[in-house]
Amino acid sequence: MLGQIRSAMRCLRGACAARRLAPLRAFSSITDPSILHQLKPSKPDAFLDHEEMLKVHMHDTTMNLHLDTSLLDPEGIHPDKIYRNPSVGLLYEHACKFEKGSIIASNGALLAYSGEKRGRCPLDKRVVDEPSTNKDVWWGAINIKLPESSFMTNRERAIDYLNTRDRIYVIDGFGGSDPKYRLKVRVITSRPYHALFMHNMLIRATEQDLLDFGDPDFTIFNAGEFPANRYTEGMTSSTSVSLSLSRREMVILGTQYAGEMKKGLFTLFNYLMPKQGVLSMHASANEGDKGDVSIFFGLSGTGKTTLSSDPERHLIGDDEHCWTNDGVFNIEGGCYAKAINLSREQEPEIFDAARFGSVLENVKYDLMSREVDFKDNSLTENTRLSYPIHYIDNAKSVSAGPLPKNVIMLTCDAFGVLPPVAKLTPEQAMYHFMSGYTAKVAGTEVGVKEPSATFSACFGAPFLVWHPSKYAELLAEKVKKHDAHCWLVNTGWSGGAYGIGKRLSLKYTRAIIDAIHHGELENAEYEDLPIFNLHVPKSCSKVPSEILNPRNTWDDKAAHDRQANELAKLFIENFKSFEEGTSESILSAAPTVA
Repeated sequence: MLGQIRSAMRCLRGACAARRLAPLRAFSSITDPSILHQLKPSKPDAFLDHEEMLKVHMHDTTMNLHLDTSLLDPEGIHPDKIYRNPSVGLLYEHACKFEKGSIIASNGALLAYSGEKRGRCPLDKRVVDEPSTNKDVWWGAINIKLPESSFMTNRERAIDYLNTRDRIYVIDGFGGSDPKYRLKVRVITSRPYHALFMHNMLIRATEQDLLDFGDPDFTIFNAGEFPANRYTEGMTSSTSVSLSLSRREMVILGTQYAGEMKKGLFTLFNYLMPKQGVLSMHASANEGDKGDVSIFFGLSGTGKTTLSSDPERHLIGDDEHCWTNDGVFNIEGGCYAKAINLSREQEPEIFDAARFGSVLENVKYDLMSREVDFKDNSLTENTRLSYPIHYIDNAKSVSAGPLPKNVIMLTCDAFGVLPPVAKLTPEQAMYHFMSGYTAKVAGTEVGVKEPSATFSACFGAPFLVWHPSKYAELLAEKVKKHDAHCWLVNTGWSGGAYGIGKRLSLKYTRAIIDAIHHGELENAEYEDLPIFNLHVPKSCSKVPSEILNPRNTWDDKAAHDRQANELAKLFIENFKSFEEGTSESILSAAPTVA
């Protein structure tokens, strides 16, 4: 009897202790490994793991496996297993089984961790310097030269690493929704999370497409888990993102951040499209019921994804597009949205896209409930959500549309002196397009902790290949030819600079965009904004009139004027690099320092 009482007391103490345990946070450590062992369910006798299932279904085509490992013979990759365009379910299973930190969140999304690098590494980007493309490239801080021999060394290093893996994932898909300009893309990676990411971001191939695929037009070798050799000529760190335009290949070493892959494809489009008279754009696009298309230029963090996901309009795409003589088309088949502070109240369409099949990157969660904490920025400000474009209810079935009616240039002004909206003349549009002023928002690049003023030509300098004037000339030609209206929209700060003022309310920015689409601002009454010489509307529905002129929002008007003049000087200094060969009419659109 005494033994039974002692046993009952031990059980009671254990139950009380369990109730006192607070929910464990993701990525935290558990000091007693036996706890995890106790939490693991026993394996039913009838359960077959994937390797056993493979034996059972060796000839079942529904497994989506490419059992012929000769698929990658031309690249010199000979793994034991190749998974070509595997199902989403299989990638989930493998991510959870083989990747450290990958789990299924309570909303159904795959939550994955990209390791040390949680943003792009622009300082480690290289472009091969070789005779057939050398004269086309805008060499300098954006496109840093890499000897062809060094690229081949990196390529060999990536292949050697991939050959050590037990399993390789191949995603074959397309870049470009317009068949006339479409590229066949092959991604080779050892991480299931990377495979799912590119399954989302590429235009997905049908079974017939895969049968007819042939040789790819662009191949990405993602060996990001393996470092570059810093002693290889042209390397400055253990990270290397290198692109060969002639070979149409990209090699990734030393970074597992998935965004490098999509931007590599975009960079290739930025090289190929202008040669065909097509403007490639770092921009989102949507379409109204009457066929009116709007293009939103902007860098990461300026609102391209958020503002293009409009319940009243049809989404064409959120980040990368091309403008032809017939209309616009999306390069991608998915979206890559910032997830920090994501909420259903602010961004319902994007919030609801976080479900089975999507990827949450570097987002924290509760270890017990698997609930996602979108507010937690302890890993990075650059938390991300990748999802197929059809996860947005009103996305177009084919990601293309007619010729644009509105061209909206988004900027995140950290100085707080640009207006929420301004109507641009064609000359001003070219000036602001070539300037590409915004603020680098924390997290989108390694080392950026808070917004800082920057100029990124064509609102996408990190991804340009040609000189910015090439893209500006194409934009000027198309705006003029197709009679598009141009706007500057500031999604940054109001009432003071960063640290003093506040970021403009999303609901006001949405109201401004609505007013553009409904034609209200096209016919509004305007006033001139000194220094920047911009035309600012005096009123806009659902927006307080006093915030339309930024000077009105500052308590200290003199401080505003000083700040505006400082920013104007930065504009003028930045544009000096474009003065040669630029028309006088565009140069006259520059700010004037008081």
